[in-house]
Amino acid sequence: MKRNILPFGIIAIVGIFAAIIVFYIGVYQREDIQLAEENGGEQVEEQGEVATDPEEIYANSCASCHGEDLSGGAGPDLTQAGSNLSGDEIHDIIMNGQGTMPGGLVGNEEADLLAEWLSEMK
Repeated sequence: MKRNILPFGIIAIVGIFAAIIVFYIGVYQREDIQLAEENGGEQVEEQGEVATDPEEIYANSCASCHGEDLSGGAGPDLTQAGSNLSGDEIHDIIMNGQGTMPGGLVGNEEADLLAEWLSEMK
């Protein structure tokens, strides 16, 4: 009984091409991985990309959990954040996270703007 090896050859060739593709994808991500390791896992901001409007920063980074109008949702209500927390405490929560909120969703400068803006919410 003669076996047909053609299907096994096709599978081998497809596997080799898949391995090559995965290798090249990894090579292009190597620099990003090294930068992340050097910065302690923090995302690196490129110069000129720091938003200056706290409402825009909130809309892009916070509104999905805290609601478009700061009234809460998956995250707590922030309409009275300034009456409960100081600007420094808000900044600390933004940078380090609290509860289920992850830290580091925005850069340090953006966190400063957000903290100042939210501390005025009374």
